[in-house]
Amino acid sequence: MHKKIIVGLTQGDTNGIGYEVLIKALADSRINELCTPVIYGSSRLLGYYKKLCAGVENFNVHITQAASELHFKMVNLIPCVSDQFIAEPGKMTPEGAQAAMQSLGRAVEDLRGGKIQVLVTAPFNKQGVNREGFVFPGHTEYLANAFGVSNPLMMLCSHGLRIGVVTGHIPLSRIPAELTKDKIVKKIKLMDSTLKKDFTIIQPRIAVLGLNPHAGDGGLLGTEEEQVILPAIEEVNRSGILAFGPYPADGFFADAGYRKFDAILAMYHDQGLPVLKHASFGGGVNVTLGLPIIRTSVDHGTALDLAGSGRASPTSLFAAIDAAIDMARRSGD
Repeated sequence: MHKKIIVGLTQGDTNGIGYEVLIKALADSRINELCTPVIYGSSRLLGYYKKLCAGVENFNVHITQAASELHFKMVNLIPCVSDQFIAEPGKMTPEGAQAAMQSLGRAVEDLRGGKIQVLVTAPFNKQGVNREGFVFPGHTEYLANAFGVSNPLMMLCSHGLRIGVVTGHIPLSRIPAELTKDKIVKKIKLMDSTLKKDFTIIQPRIAVLGLNPHAGDGGLLGTEEEQVILPAIEEVNRSGILAFGPYPADGFFADAGYRKFDAILAMYHDQGLPVLKHASFGGGVNVTLGLPIIRTSVDHGTALDLAGSGRASPTSLFAAIDAAIDMARRSGD
């Protein structure tokens, strides 16, 4: 009986580094021992990018029209992207965006149907897919809508550092209005439950960052800390969750004391994630919490400036696959 985790992988934007990192990661001999990979994409595009990946020799795929007919000892590919699309590395084209959307749509269909067990996504260009009718800011919001979830949490992980964000892909000007006590309480509770369930941490310690410089400096630089963030921390404390803060973001990361915490909740995307991406050296993993399914992703974008060079690193994708497998195994315990 087949017991390996079936991992669905989207191709991302046709003209980014998606195929290059997929090929390099899946050519690793360890992959087929860990899982059964299923790429949602195009055999023609895969072949094009394989020629650009120096050192990748014996990389073969099993092409199948359905996830019910997988080869469990090989990398599988389900053709779901038009063969009319051509690769134009480094360019943002309508076809590249459409291909990313087709790949994601088919993968989510199979995920919802239980044909794959976890989803790992390669990056697409947000501007490009929005021009082609994709109405969501990113993968996180698309998946939340697809699975009927109103309060997902984006969390990036690397080398023991875990950072989640209360607000995700929204303009900076909207952040203060989007921060509410209820929303922060829900994010902390979701982070706490996930750390216990998926990371096997018995009693997580969560640090919560402030919004303003110096965490508001007693109201001198802003009132969100005293009026919104601190009341949220106090509420979850009463339910037994170990949340602390709000901490000034600059001093918090400058002091190695952040290592005393199991996870950090930032108020917005660019408050916390640049720190983790710098620390991970391209090996971070993006995890979407709060969904009824497991989804991980790379911590980088399409890297159009690097596409086609053959120099893209698969480190983050390999880490994302590994994290998804670990989460699936724990959920089955």
